[in-house]
Amino acid sequence: MSETLAPAAAGTETKPRLGFLGVGWIGRHRMEAILAEGACQAAAVADASPEMCAEALKLAPQAQLAGSLDDLLAAGVDGVVIATPSALHAEQAIAALEAGAAVFCQKPLGRTAAEAKAVVDAARRADRLLCVDLSYRFTEGMRAIREIVEAGGLGRVYAVDLVFHNAYGPDKPWFYDPALSGGGCVMDLGVHLVDLTLWTLGFPAVTDVQAQLLAGGEPLSARPDRVEDYASALLQLEGGTSVRLACSWRLHAGRDAEISAAFYGTDGGAALRNVGGSFYDFTAERYHGTASKTLASPPDAWGGRAAADWARRLAAGEGFDPAAERLVEVARTLDRIYGR
Repeated sequence: MSETLAPAAAGTETKPRLGFLGVGWIGRHRMEAILAEGACQAAAVADASPEMCAEALKLAPQAQLAGSLDDLLAAGVDGVVIATPSALHAEQAIAALEAGAAVFCQKPLGRTAAEAKAVVDAARRADRLLCVDLSYRFTEGMRAIREIVEAGGLGRVYAVDLVFHNAYGPDKPWFYDPALSGGGCVMDLGVHLVDLTLWTLGFPAVTDVQAQLLAGGEPLSARPDRVEDYASALLQLEGGTSVRLACSWRLHAGRDAEISAAFYGTDGGAALRNVGGSFYDFTAERYHGTASKTLASPPDAWGGRAAADWARRLAAGEGFDPAAERLVEVARTLDRIYGR
């Protein structure tokens, strides 16, 4: 049952008040990271599952139970953390922003570049902080690699190899409905690979895209009612960098996951790779000829850092960050992979 939540009395709280919309596993994990950061407080939670709400309230017993996004916003929250199905992201983010709340959203921000742009435009108009949970940016390994690339340590980066193979598929039916998800493994996993490449290289323009999408081993074009479970793509970037990308669900990979992002330049190379099929443990190395040097290794509790960073910035009073416009560039590249 929906209930109307009353905003806190003026002057009784100093930390920004957050509403958590969608508190399944990922939503609760990000909630836990934000609360551990200590910069913000949980004001309310909302989820279609009473069981998930009950678990979330264990993390923040003082938070109120809300029946909907409208209820969260009625509580006078300063920010909304969105971890709902992809089809809802853009609409919910825009509603929150137009109500004056900052937004931290699970990826993808929108199923298409048009949806992503609409959210970014709303954030700009409202002057509210908008961030997306592109969490691999916050691994120690990728941060080290980006610093080396920015400093010119690899020379001119001319090739990037990207892989994200998942031996499982998502466990929720909406992931497999093109209208609800916007796409399959590219939308789910490839978005991270595209983002890491453009972010690491300073967002060069994507000049050409060629892609092959498969569903059950058949070309996706033959099955418009399905989403892809295997994809390969070749991107050409301004300046001549060649990017090879492959991602999949339910691949017979012999392990839970195979994840890597390798950057090769005229003066050296560097790569992030998962360890032993793990989704969470990564090593990063720098290469020169046949020599390698470790840049980062487990343990590295990176999963909630993007959420905690958004919370810190919100508490510091940050408004719209023009870097959010880069989210649209990533979405446009996904559109091109899909041939949209």
